[in-house]
Amino acid sequence: MTEHSTVTLETATPVISPDTQTVTEVEHYTDSLFRFRVTRPASMRFRSGEFVMLGLMGDAHPETGKQKPLLRAYSIASPAWDDTLQFYSIKVDNGPLTSKLQHIKVGDQVILKPKSVGTLVHDALTPANRIWFFSTGTGIAPFASLLREPETYERFDEVVLTHSCRDLADLKFGQELIKEARNDILIGVAAQHKLRYYPTTTREISPKMGRITTLLEDGSLFSDLGIAGFNATSDRAMVCGSMGLNSDMKRILENFGLREGANSDPGDYVIEKAFVG
Repeated sequence: MTEHSTVTLETATPVISPDTQTVTEVEHYTDSLFRFRVTRPASMRFRSGEFVMLGLMGDAHPETGKQKPLLRAYSIASPAWDDTLQFYSIKVDNGPLTSKLQHIKVGDQVILKPKSVGTLVHDALTPANRIWFFSTGTGIAPFASLLREPETYERFDEVVLTHSCRDLADLKFGQELIKEARNDILIGVAAQHKLRYYPTTTREISPKMGRITTLLEDGSLFSDLGIAGFNATSDRAMVCGSMGLNSDMKRILENFGLREGANSDPGDYVIEKAFVG
């Protein structure tokens, strides 16, 4: 495990092209997780919960010498009102992109396509009393955006974030997120009253262990939070994690009577299908 460290850029380096942005902050949590901030294009607009294509230039082709951009879908982990763009990423030593991205430093340039899309947005859900954010690993990223979005607390009376990781150290980003939300100048008061946090680990011993799908199906999640269970009238859900989690959660939520929604047809729950990590 690497030492926890944060580096911030006081004065941003000018961007060198319309699709290139400057890294302004980097923080490493473990040997497999880090977050970073980049400058935000002045004309960029997005809805909290959406993702963009982000990356770096790949290695030069051995014969032609040409480089191609390595781009992946990354959820924006900062709210729509933020002046910068934050991202939360895994590190994969043999990954085409993350093997390089994990070494970025303040002042470096990254490629960012400013067109944002995604299903984890308020427009894809119908009104209700409670919203559930189900995340595993770096799937917490879009909820980092939504938890600091004022509309979240205007639309719902209760906001529940679940975050499942292998080890306790992997939960640090989420713990910091909850603290920031409850102390936020815009939504702090609302978050203190409405926001609930349910972290679990699947490998390292912790106060609460288990896959969130198991805790849902055996009722532990509801009993721990003092909630009767899912109700298609009062509950809405968003899911972001591995393909396995997405598939399991789709089955579980529909068994509870919730209907999948989309931007064009709002429903009771949505799942991010273009998530990396």
